[in-house]
Amino acid sequence: MLRITELRLPLNHAEAELRAAVLSRLGIASSALKAFTVFRRAWDARKKSAIVLSYTVDCEVDGEAAVLARFQGDAHVRVAPDTRYKLVGHAQDTLRTHAPADFAAPAAPRPLVIGFGPCGIFAALILAQMGLRPLVLERGKPVRERTKDTWGLWRKSVLNPESNVQFGEGGAGTFSDGKLWSQISDPRHLTRKVLTEFVKAGAPEEILYVAKPHIGTFRLVSMVEKLRADIEALGGEIRFQQHVTDVLVEEATVRGEAQPQRRIRGVVLASGEQIEADHVVLALGHSARDTFAMLQQRGVYLEAKPFSVGFRIEHPQSVIDRARFGPSAGHPILGAADYKIVHHASNGRGVYSFCMCPGGTVVAATSEPNRVVTNGMSQYSRNERNANAGIVVGINPQDYRQDGKTEGPVNPLDGVAFQRIWESRAFELGGGGYLAPGQLVGDFIKRQKSAVFGNVLPSYKPGVHLTDLADPQQPSLPTYALDAIREALPAFEKQIPGFSMPDAVLTGVETRTSSPLRITRGRDHQSLNTHGLYPAGEGAGYAGGIMSAGVDGIEVAESVGRSMLAQLAARAAH
Repeated sequence: MLRITELRLPLNHAEAELRAAVLSRLGIASSALKAFTVFRRAWDARKKSAIVLSYTVDCEVDGEAAVLARFQGDAHVRVAPDTRYKLVGHAQDTLRTHAPADFAAPAAPRPLVIGFGPCGIFAALILAQMGLRPLVLERGKPVRERTKDTWGLWRKSVLNPESNVQFGEGGAGTFSDGKLWSQISDPRHLTRKVLTEFVKAGAPEEILYVAKPHIGTFRLVSMVEKLRADIEALGGEIRFQQHVTDVLVEEATVRGEAQPQRRIRGVVLASGEQIEADHVVLALGHSARDTFAMLQQRGVYLEAKPFSVGFRIEHPQSVIDRARFGPSAGHPILGAADYKIVHHASNGRGVYSFCMCPGGTVVAATSEPNRVVTNGMSQYSRNERNANAGIVVGINPQDYRQDGKTEGPVNPLDGVAFQRIWESRAFELGGGGYLAPGQLVGDFIKRQKSAVFGNVLPSYKPGVHLTDLADPQQPSLPTYALDAIREALPAFEKQIPGFSMPDAVLTGVETRTSSPLRITRGRDHQSLNTHGLYPAGEGAGYAGGIMSAGVDGIEVAESVGRSMLAQLAARAAH
């Protein structure tokens, strides 16, 4: 199989032109091309008057060796890599290799997966495919029940702290744009495994080849249910409304070690039930604040990390389309335009767009009473009137430390305290009822309170209360963040005409861009000081978004699997 990269064609090319381009690029007769598939399709809009499509194509050809020899040294014609996923092992294969015919495998604790967002789903799926029968504990509800609870906040201002945008089957990614791309290094093509499983679960096949695939909330709901069914069919078990409130840790002396080793022995649920386990995957999500506190109390190693805070900004989607695509705006292949922008402010702060949602809505994403948090969401169609994105400012642990010191380590929970301060402030500025504080961009730049919406109507539900987000007496964010955003908005105008339009809307606050701490782990994916505990995904500080969380879940599951299969082999051999 050959792979051709950067095969460029006009935006409106005919279907037959792609085959012709493959033949021309390889210099072969039509009869020599047995088959080809599009591995990736992207667009290049640097020249808005002449947008082109760039293809990566995998081809089966006669005389492949001779063709490759002709293109020796050409980086754009190579052997196609094998992107198929291979399990690191399977329980039945291990038993066949190491156990005598009459061996009866003794009962052993099942691997636990705590949390059933993208990371937990893929960790559980891989463990199930390895024949290790994972038990998943999810504090929230099944996805359809969870959806009803989430709409309860959006429509009726009623929050369920255990079932919302943050907690429940599918995780926070369920109520998002369903973006399925990432900038992580992926030498093993694990993103392909994630995409393939999503297609098997009902996602459109186009996600396998478009440059920036997305699914949208409505499709994610049924896909998450299908993935759950696959895990259960392979012997896994998912238990909902199972809130883990404690971990059982013991210290045991290991031969050859000077110090006792801390080992995980199980977990305790809110009901008081104890579940034995010596392999526990922590796929918590970035809002499991009570669990973070419990882990700190139990001595699990945590450390503070940088994250970002800011607002959601909304423009008419048509403004973004014209700015990005010019006369091709609205073309069905291009769809609703997105953007990614960065500004380095004069006060040293970095301001950037985060989680841009074309043709989407701003959503209430809090998980705690009397606090307001915003996020963005889109459906697969991306056909809502507004575009929205987080405009956020990077902060570091010294910015949010709560002890007043200027040196020394920062308490890992200080980031959570910092988030809560501004989320509570947003609730107050919104006037209660989970209304969010908002301001027109023009007024924010001029430092004046907004009173009336213009042509851009905010999409956030339960609603937006206009105010002054930078009121010196009651600011919605730290002054350095407000100043940086105020400077960045006109700068972004130079990249996207219309970005600082006076009646674009800012809605506060965006505080949960990533986890405020890291549950630090080693190369074997285990906690630095608690053997058998495997921090994973966004909540542990190792992912950001559906795709990277899914990939991290796969890698962590592989480490768990290797350990468990080694234990099984040892028991079988003796």
